[in-house]
Amino acid sequence: MSHVPADTRRARREPGEVFGSGFTLFADMLLVGVVTAVACLPVVTAPAALSAACAVLRRTAGTGVQVKVGDLVAELRARLTLPALAKGLAPPAFGALFLLDVALLRSGLPGASVMAPVLLLLALGAAAVGLRAVALDVPHRLSGREALTRSLADPRGTALLSGAVVLAALLGWAVPVLLPLLPGPLAFAATAVDLRAPAHQEG
Repeated sequence: MSHVPADTRRARREPGEVFGSGFTLFADMLLVGVVTAVACLPVVTAPAALSAACAVLRRTAGTGVQVKVGDLVAELRARLTLPALAKGLAPPAFGALFLLDVALLRSGLPGASVMAPVLLLLALGAAAVGLRAVALDVPHRLSGREALTRSLADPRGTALLSGAVVLAALLGWAVPVLLPLLPGPLAFAATAVDLRAPAHQEG
């Protein structure tokens, strides 16, 4: 019986697995979630932080090697450019607009019963497109147009990302202590959908 080094056994993945063994994946998501949450604290750095998280998870999918803090920090530094920080203003601006619309609907605005679900769907769609944008395999660049194109071309993947956003929101509301960990699963969902999209398109 041939001897297989321990490092090789740890890095090896089962056929069909994207991100390696379940426990390794769980540890990676915890690490990515905490580091990304800290990097998101200035708010405008959130897109760059999530993009860096998706980049290291994508690399893990290709090599089977566990995520390292140094790799995540290096990816984040490469993405903290002025254009990226400028684009980081979009999420808080959209959030403020969403809260304003919610306040208007609660004030008894005519047609509120119709506009409420429309507003919710728009918010979920925008969140899904945002996750697509940070998961794009485009070095150090966030492209909203490309993300929107992929979202329209892959409605199933967009629905999965919307579901991930809803689940994360419910977990954050029900168990606030989990908030620092939620960027990890969201980055994982975005990366997994983006990785499977080419195979789906080929099929």
